[in-house]
Amino acid sequence: MKNPFTPVLGLGLVLAIGGLAGAPIPAAGQEKAPAGKRAAEAAAAVEEARVKLYKLSKQPLQPLPGEGWQPLFDAKTLTGWRATDFAGHGESHVESGLLLLESGDPLTGVNWTNDCPKANYELALEAMKLDGSDFFCGLTFPVGNSWCSLILGGWGGGIAGLSSIDGQDASENETSRYVKFDKDHWYRIRVRVTAEKIEAWLDGEQIVNLATKDRRISLRFGEIELSKPLGIAAYETRSALRGLKLRKLP
Repeated sequence: MKNPFTPVLGLGLVLAIGGLAGAPIPAAGQEKAPAGKRAAEAAAAVEEARVKLYKLSKQPLQPLPGEGWQPLFDAKTLTGWRATDFAGHGESHVESGLLLLESGDPLTGVNWTNDCPKANYELALEAMKLDGSDFFCGLTFPVGNSWCSLILGGWGGGIAGLSSIDGQDASENETSRYVKFDKDHWYRIRVRVTAEKIEAWLDGEQIVNLATKDRRISLRFGEIELSKPLGIAAYETRSALRGLKLRKLP
């Protein structure tokens, strides 16, 4: 007499062996790609990303208005900059002449290590979102004896504005606006700080014109404090920076 439990036992052994192997049993006609092929595909993807970044780096920088601009980035090393000590930060490095902020958990950034003015100056740079869904440029800068951040792409990717004004974040105060930020696009950023105002331009359009008299200028509570006095950060986003410059105003 045939044992009725034999087929079930056999199936159980097959399933158990498949479970121990850490993978489901492939369907008929399906085969796992050889390790060599997977490695080649991964290497090809890395090379494709490298070539794409190189091509993006070769797009021309747009000229800045005014005279007296001094470079803050030599496009070769992180001289003058250091990685911001955010918890869970990604790597900050130079590739293809760009300063790259790899996606962090949540923040990655760099700090300027030299002196910077507190008023009557302008900052400029170009920034690009390579991947991610939140702010790709959080530029923190001095405003007199305090500090402020220009946030581009915050709160899910579309908010631009200053944090913080009278305790209100960029998503809440009068500098807040929605901007559709595209990936792989160089955005031209310029900030001007005087004794009377904070102004900012994005691709030549003025997006901030804030009189600072009787206003409380501060940073958003949290790790962004580590960006003082001058720093750039990205939130869960991979970004590229170039053309970082500063000039003092008369």
